[in-house]
Amino acid sequence: MEKVRISKDGASIDFIQSETLANPKKFRSSVEVESFYRFVHENDIRRESLEIIERIIGERKAAKAAAKVAAKGKRVTES
Repeated sequence: MEKVRISKDGASIDFIQSETLANPKKFRSSVEVESFYRFVHENDIRRESLEIIERIIGERKAAKAAAKVAAKGKRVTES
């Protein structure tokens, strides 16, 4: 069974979901994550994948920090 489907022009990638995750601890052993790791390795795009993941993490940290500052500012004005 094919777990990763790539469009003919290479513009999109579809991962086929075959199991549901009942436990968050099973995340790393899920079929989808394994397929993603295999895709990255087979296409030798480790560096690009790391850059994308680091950018996403940075954006999430910035959003979390901004929300924290906004919440703190809200509490100060309500007092």
